[in-house]
Amino acid sequence: MAAEGEYLLELTDIEAGYGRAALVLRGLTVRVPPASVVCLVGPNGAGKSTVLKVASGMLTPRSGRITVCGRDVTRLGPQQMLRAGLSHVLQGHSVFKEMTVSENVLLGAYTIRDRAEIAERVDFVKTLFPVVAERWGALAGALSGGQQKQVEFARSLMVSPRVVLLDEPSMGLDPKATATVFEQVVRMRDAGTAVLLVEQNARRALETADLGCVLDLGRVHISGPAPDLLADPKLGELYLGSGTSTAGS
Repeated sequence: MAAEGEYLLELTDIEAGYGRAALVLRGLTVRVPPASVVCLVGPNGAGKSTVLKVASGMLTPRSGRITVCGRDVTRLGPQQMLRAGLSHVLQGHSVFKEMTVSENVLLGAYTIRDRAEIAERVDFVKTLFPVVAERWGALAGALSGGQQKQVEFARSLMVSPRVVLLDEPSMGLDPKATATVFEQVVRMRDAGTAVLLVEQNARRALETADLGCVLDLGRVHISGPAPDLLADPKLGELYLGSGTSTAGS
C-alpha cells in the first residue's frame, strides 16, 4: 500500500448525488496508488459507477475532496480532469462504428498538438493492443465486442493518463472476450497506467486487481488487498456469489 502523499488519485470523504435526490455517496474515501488496479465491487445501488463519474468530473461532489498527485481537482469538469490525468472509459461500447479503428483511436489525442507526441502514443497503443495495429484501417463496427473494447482502451491511453477509469468493461461480452479484456487491464497496469475499475463480475475483477473496495450504501464497507477479500468467506457469500455481481449505480 502506498504511503500518504503517494497516491495518484484520492477521493476523500465524498458526498455526491443527482439533482435533489438523496445522496448516493455518503462520506466515501477511495485511493489509487501507482502501478495498481483498484476495483470497486458491491451490490446494486452501492454507488460504484457514481464514484467514476465524480472522479472524471461528470458529477461534482456536494462535499469532499479529489486530488490527483496531491493537486486539488475537486471542482474541475471532464475536459480539465482529462488534462489532469484521468481518462474515463464509459460503460457499454463507445466506439464510432462508421469510423475506422485509427480514427477512433486518434480521437483520444484531440487535446495534443504535437504530431511527434501523437505518433509516439500511436506506436505505444499499437504495441500494447496488437488487435489495434492489425485492424488499424478497418471499420470499428466490423470488430467483435472484445476488440472494440480494446480500441476504447487504446483511445483512453492516447493522452498518457495517470489513471484510467473503467466502468463495467466486460458488459455484454462472452467469457473468452471477457478474459481478453481483463488481460488487457493487467497490461495497462504493467505498462505504467493505474486503473480504477468498476465491474459486474466482482470475483473476476478481484482476481485481476491489486486492491479492492467493497461499497455498500454509498460508503466503503471494507477495503484491502484483493486476494484477502477473495479469501474472506463472509464477503464471498454477501457480495461475490457464484462469480458475478450485478451492475450498480
